[in-house]
Amino acid sequence: MIASEARHAFALSLALAVGLAIGPSTARADNGSKRSDAPREDTPRFDEKGRPIEASAPGAANASALEGITLPEPQNHTQPAYTEAAQAANVQGSVVLRVTIDEAGKVVLAKVESGLGHGLDESALAAARQLLFSPARRHDGTPFRATIRYRFEFTLELREVEPGLANKPLAGTEGTSDGPAPLAKASVAAPAAIDIFVTDEVPPREVTRHSVEKRELERIPGTNGDALRSLQSLPGVARPPGLLGALLVRGSGPTDTQTFVDGTFVPIIYHFGGLTSVIPTELLERLDFYPGNFSARYGRAMGGIVDAGLRAPRADGLHGMAQVDLIDTRALLEGPVPETGGDFTFAVAGRRSYVDAWLGPVLEAAGAGVTQAPVYYDYQLVIDGRPKRGHHMRTSFYGSDDRLELLLNDPTPNEPALSGDVGLSTSFQRLAFSYDLDLDGDARLESLVSLGRERVEFSLSQFFFRARVLSLFARSEYQKRLSPSAKMNVGIDLFSTAFDVALRLPAPPRPGQPPNQPFSTRTVETTSERRFAVLPAAYCEFELTPTDRTRIVPGFRVDYFQLNDALDVSPRLNARYVVKNNFPRTTLKAGTGVFSQPPQFPEILPPFGSRTISSNRAFHYSLGAEQELTAQLDVTLEGFAKQLDNLVVSHASIDGRVAFANDASGYAVGGELLLKYKPDARFFGWVSYTLSRSARADGPDEPEHLVPWDQTHILTALGSYRIGAGWEVGARVRLVSGSLVTPNVCDPTSDACDPNRIGALFHGASGAYTPIPSAEIFTERMPLFHELDLRVDKSWQFKLWKLGAYLDIQNAYNQENVEAIQYNFNFTKRQFLTGLPIIPSLGVRGEF
Repeated sequence: MIASEARHAFALSLALAVGLAIGPSTARADNGSKRSDAPREDTPRFDEKGRPIEASAPGAANASALEGITLPEPQNHTQPAYTEAAQAANVQGSVVLRVTIDEAGKVVLAKVESGLGHGLDESALAAARQLLFSPARRHDGTPFRATIRYRFEFTLELREVEPGLANKPLAGTEGTSDGPAPLAKASVAAPAAIDIFVTDEVPPREVTRHSVEKRELERIPGTNGDALRSLQSLPGVARPPGLLGALLVRGSGPTDTQTFVDGTFVPIIYHFGGLTSVIPTELLERLDFYPGNFSARYGRAMGGIVDAGLRAPRADGLHGMAQVDLIDTRALLEGPVPETGGDFTFAVAGRRSYVDAWLGPVLEAAGAGVTQAPVYYDYQLVIDGRPKRGHHMRTSFYGSDDRLELLLNDPTPNEPALSGDVGLSTSFQRLAFSYDLDLDGDARLESLVSLGRERVEFSLSQFFFRARVLSLFARSEYQKRLSPSAKMNVGIDLFSTAFDVALRLPAPPRPGQPPNQPFSTRTVETTSERRFAVLPAAYCEFELTPTDRTRIVPGFRVDYFQLNDALDVSPRLNARYVVKNNFPRTTLKAGTGVFSQPPQFPEILPPFGSRTISSNRAFHYSLGAEQELTAQLDVTLEGFAKQLDNLVVSHASIDGRVAFANDASGYAVGGELLLKYKPDARFFGWVSYTLSRSARADGPDEPEHLVPWDQTHILTALGSYRIGAGWEVGARVRLVSGSLVTPNVCDPTSDACDPNRIGALFHGASGAYTPIPSAEIFTERMPLFHELDLRVDKSWQFKLWKLGAYLDIQNAYNQENVEAIQYNFNFTKRQFLTGLPIIPSLGVRGEF
């Protein structure tokens, strides 16, 4: 428990200035993106002559800047519906979209840049998804993915319009509509001198990045619409046992993967039991998951990285949302900040669980005295601003609070002194500020700083653990395009944390004491510790494109850990090669690198830790391929391997205490398959499969053993389909190998059990039995886990607001999946403990 919670004491700190000469700034278009490697319309692109592929107005200048590039042109005409709500409110004007067109000319992504509300934004998006274009092409005729601005004009006037004028891409791209304008109260479009950016999609700096779009986040069955729970449906992610809210990535442990919100580290990502995450889906724009070989901008982790990006609040008027279901209730309000001319927007949201309303009585019926049933809160405030072109700033405040307190009426048979209250509470808050600045045409500076506070309290009878943490984090990254084929990213980040820990635990057995004494009857030791730690880091990466088919990303990262005066150097290398550049595209990818993770604080600080231990280390290797099958269907196959060494492990010392040393080693190896249908107007879905093995050896002469979260096979298939008339249905199927446990020496249900052997020791003073675990740990695998989840959504659009209802059913056929083994008082009999039963969640949601 101490080691697990101590990881939450990691905090983030103030970034240093990047010591690079920065030229005079010039204004450039800003899309407000928080990530430099996402597809960005305002990132400079260069043709083969080194000129930026970018234009700011139609006409001759536009033609010159786009020399050699053929723009997308519409091949059909779609007419968005003029909603009754907009007509009743006499709403007119423009809805401007950013539309991404793939190599086949199909619209794969459409987002509202500026809207009108009253259902017109949704109407324009639905019409844009039905558009077909001729694809953007390079000078050699090769098609590539492009993003343009596209405008729908809504007017209540009855007027004649010239043929070909309706529904045009902006900045001079012509439409194909013929004939007179539609009747009154229909939508038409007119040209305007608005910037157009034609951009090829930028590959990630990492070998593998799984991105989940907003529509997918909200509709994956079995997740109750929770974005971060959708991660468990992606390849490389193992199923956490029971109610453990943890991320188990490619054979790594639950403390080896870091989570970020808008680039800021957060110590807790799930509420109690993993039922929901601490950031509501309604505030997220994207969810990026890096299962390995991640960029040098991320460090202090050897598993994976999750980065959840907050979306910009809406600027087209005041909007709100309220939702109530069987798990929690939530509310959201967003819109432009008054008196700012729409340059600044805000969003405020909050959520409280209802778990205490139904779980409290269940626990009482089971014989537990409930002092505080499980309850959680979370809250968010975002202020987003673009004070001028090329500048983007954001201030956000968010946090969560979880509490549980039970009263043990009767002690357990094997712990006679264990009675009284059992309590667990966790909370954290983050206040973050970020500022992104476009500099002299081919440079960008992204900076963020955050203040944090965490609290962890656990009590069990007379024992307790309490931690208070104050933290500071910042990161500053300077991006500079050195040439048409080279870009540099250099940055600095820093953890800084002050923490106060107090604990009371059973003392280890003294010399001469029997080892089988129940821990609740041992002598108690109380200790406290106050410390301050600083963990600075610097990194540098280059994005090299020696040919239009090759992309190489070499980089390195240097981390310093002040508590043990250790310096970790982590070189990394990722590469991609496009075998077939036109549709259907084929891409090969590979990566390798060193990833260091500092010891957890209890492992290095007194009274348990040792200052002589150093960082855990992992060598990542991956090789894979990505293949487009159709305009919507992609398949990815990837093999991975992790070589682990210098791992911190605990040993029992001569005096019975725990001692830590860098003696352990291990590996994780496997393969991943992802067949994904990208979201279109009707359907999204994917099938993922992971085959893996993860093992450790606790010392140079110790035998190899599997880790408890090793799951050989992980298969997930899911999909969601819009039937029409506001109906959407979805399903998810999961098949996962069971988790591993260590059986007792003499297990009466095992064929290898000798009835004459002792499986437990009797402690006469307390009358309790202490089990004797097998010397070969984690050798018994639980039965196969399988589950079906279902989801049904229905929405109704009214004049001024929208109503939605959904039914999300987890474990639809009520499978009793085994999660653990429970023994009787003297460990002669056992039974399986099963996990969650069928959990239906019925919810109602209103939006305006």
